[in-house]
Amino acid sequence: MPEAPRPIDRYRFIPSDKLLLDANVWFFIYSPQYRPTDRRAKVYSTALKRVLEARSTILMDAMVLSEFVNVLTRLAYNSLPAEQRPSDFKTFRRSSSFKTTAASIADSCARILQVVTRIESGFTSCDPADLIHRYQAGRSDFNDLLLAHVCRAEALTLVTDDADFAGSGLAILTANAKLLR
Repeated sequence: MPEAPRPIDRYRFIPSDKLLLDANVWFFIYSPQYRPTDRRAKVYSTALKRVLEARSTILMDAMVLSEFVNVLTRLAYNSLPAEQRPSDFKTFRRSSSFKTTAASIADSCARILQVVTRIESGFTSCDPADLIHRYQAGRSDFNDLLLAHVCRAEALTLVTDDADFAGSGLAILTANAKLLR
């Protein structure tokens, strides 16, 4: 029987835990979009502190870091007032105003990379035709399918706030009430 998602705020981390934190969890911890007073930002930040104290292993693949960087960049672009926003996203990335945004994102990435162990994305060991078929069915994000594959292949616990992982059969820790139902 698949394991039910567990509330991260009640989980007792141990050194043998192998955790993969989804990009959305890193957003709660490092995105300027979430304030320290945000409930889930507090829960995930506190959980990260407890993970580090327990000396559990935090794993990350390039796909999660890429999603973190790209979403934060898009958020910065989309939050610009219309009169200041270049008409083209790539123009924004080449602009001098992007330098501050890029420096902030790079700082967050450096903080993340200090506490994670890098792993491969699992693309060489998955069945891409199966992933594409499941993606085509319209129920899953392609990156989520690949992330689930990595978690299964490496026996990792996924730390996520993404309700799309409900019913995935993965070991999940979360602060998302929809996942905990």
